[in-house]
Amino acid sequence: MRWRSLFGDRKPVIACIHLPPLPGSPRYAGKIGRVYDAALEEAALFRRAGVEGLLVENFRDTPFFPDRVPPETVAAMAAVTREVVRAAGLPVGVNVLRNDALAALAVATAAGAHFIRVNVHLGAAVCDSGILEGKGHETLRRRAALKSPVLVFADLRVKHAAPLAPRGLAAEARDLAERGLADALIVTGERTGTAADPAELEDARKNTRLPVLVGSGLTPENLARFYAQARGFIVGSCFKRGGRAEGRVEEGRVRAFLRRRAELEGAA
Repeated sequence: MRWRSLFGDRKPVIACIHLPPLPGSPRYAGKIGRVYDAALEEAALFRRAGVEGLLVENFRDTPFFPDRVPPETVAAMAAVTREVVRAAGLPVGVNVLRNDALAALAVATAAGAHFIRVNVHLGAAVCDSGILEGKGHETLRRRAALKSPVLVFADLRVKHAAPLAPRGLAAEARDLAERGLADALIVTGERTGTAADPAELEDARKNTRLPVLVGSGLTPENLARFYAQARGFIVGSCFKRGGRAEGRVEEGRVRAFLRRRAELEGAA
């Protein structure tokens, strides 16, 4: 399974499904049915609006584990993601925050999802959860052992974190492609809802042949700054009420973003 088999030649908009708190997390409300309902409601809305992909995240399980999440998180993610895959009829990705790539791979493989997002695939970074260590060597060996077709979308200097030993973005991009064997790269801003740096997007594009997506801070107003260089767009906060990650998804905001993407497609 490669990029074009999922998205063709279009620059896809991948919408984030930020799950409610899952069992075991501090804010879990004790009603798993509400988690299913919320995820399926958003999946239906996004499909109706016309996005090309979905990304399921345990976004509200803060504070996040820096590496392995507990079994109850994996079980909940797998069960909910399977329902999203069945209902959506779109490419679906999984991100197990803060950086449990093995769990994400297991969830995606079991649920029939198509890709995972890995915040730190190689190297190490420091963040509010502590030190995140890349486990690409484990992730790809497990993928091979499972004979899983799931793709790895790797963040390049992920948001809410800083690399322990910065070596230059170009070198990091090349390593993710050549040594980390990532299938796509993601550039972000410093925080959720903060725009990426167009110069970093350009550097990543120049130093790898992989698809490079923009993964934070996108709006209809700034999309033109990234459209020519980006291969796709992961959108979360922009689709929520007031443009805030904590808000509810509003279909009008999704459609406004997609209209702007269509305008840029037509002008390309």
